[in-house]
Amino acid sequence: MSVENDGVDPGDPTASPLTHFGNEVQIERERLGMKREELGKAAACGYSLVAKIESGIRVPPREFAEACDRSFPHSNGRFMRLWPLALRYAFPPWFRKYVELEEKAISVRMFQPQLVPGLVQTEEYAHTVLSSSRPPNLGDLVTARLERQRILTGDAPAQLWLILNEAVLRNRVGNDDVMRGQLAHLRRLTEAPTNRVQIIRDSGQHHGWASPFGILSFRQGADVVHVDGFPKGYVLAEPEDVASARDSYDLLTAMAAPLDESADLIDSISKDCYP
Repeated sequence: MSVENDGVDPGDPTASPLTHFGNEVQIERERLGMKREELGKAAACGYSLVAKIESGIRVPPREFAEACDRSFPHSNGRFMRLWPLALRYAFPPWFRKYVELEEKAISVRMFQPQLVPGLVQTEEYAHTVLSSSRPPNLGDLVTARLERQRILTGDAPAQLWLILNEAVLRNRVGNDDVMRGQLAHLRRLTEAPTNRVQIIRDSGQHHGWASPFGILSFRQGADVVHVDGFPKGYVLAEPEDVASARDSYDLLTAMAAPLDESADLIDSISKDCYP
């Protein structure tokens, strides 16, 4: 994912939702005679981040938008209304449609053979994974990835069914602390009543599925499938493709260890590999 740069002037407040958000923040802050340090304190961030958001070169975290609505009289929730548009700008065009669908899903089924999926990554794990390609906007990428995870919390969280190869738990991303934190997060996910986490044990033979994919289900409308790939992922909606993905997921579910073994397996690998 990357913030778009279409050659427009980043100082133009109409160039994008991101620059518009930043310009509105600056207008309100200066109208009140508030210094950037003051707004940063209210938003639990530093002067530098406030300056970058106002300049339209950093994606604002949700907490920043909430702080703006608290700090600026008569905003009437304006910054939280603008924030989803600014956040969406952190995703490339080919991924935005999937994010919109993911936000509406009531059920997310995911399979990952090598890495913990972005939807359940810790901040440290996400930072390490995303930094490997040396993007110029790493902070934005991490912010956007973590914000996607809000669909799994709240009053009506989406149901998550996650199937991982055992190799995902053993593939070292970052240092031991990063991996311990990530596996502890997966362990907590196993305890939530809306989640299902299964591990396909390493039997020494490849099971035949190499590509990460997911299935989104909705309260209304047909399921869709998302397939990860390089350089772009893609969404499938044709009935035969969705039916094939469902069948594959059912087979992966049958291959995986029982649900009640997941927590113990995660604990065991964490203890053995990341003491």
